[in-house]
Parts: sequence; structure tokens; C-alpha cells
Amino acid sequence: MYFVYIIYSTSLDKFYVGTTDNVERRLIEHNSKEYLNSFTCKGVPWVLKLSYLCDSSEKAYKLERFIKKMKSRKFIIKIIDDKKILDAICLNKL
Repeated sequence: MYFVYIIYSTSLDKFYVGTTDNVERRLIEHNSKEYLNSFTCKGVPWVLKLSYLCDSSEKAYKLERFIKKMKSRKFIIKIIDDKKILDAICLNKL
């Protein structure tokens, strides 16, 4: 099982999109500043806004890239509010 996840930092007012096989562990890693040179170490604390289960790591990475290519905060907020949008994307694009 792989997930696409979206986390949010109030201090940066930014979203971060990623892929993982364990959402809880990954959120802890982001908030622990484990990777000091990473973008997310600057935005602690991060809050999980979306976790979306994918059939495979390949689909999860493709969906992550699709979301990032949109470069749209409005799009990210829409998919957080309605996960069905991601279902449609997976059926039609991936």
C-alpha cells in the first residue's frame, strides 16, 4: 500500500505533497526535522490534510507528480475538500 499525502504548515502557509508507505511515520519524520536540509524542516509543525491510498507505488508517484505539476494551491485545496477528484484523476490519467 502506498499513499499520496498532503501536509500543511501554518508558519509557512504552504502545502507539501509526498508519497509514502506509512503516513504516520512520515509525518513524524517531517515534524522531527530529521532531514535538516529539506524544505519541510522549515515549516514545523506540519499537519496532515489528506492521505490517499493508491494500488501501487507507481500509481502513487504518478499521482504525486500530477498534483505537483498543477502548481496550484486552489487545486490542492479542492482535492483536500473532495477526494473524489483524485479518484477521477486515477481512472482517467494514471
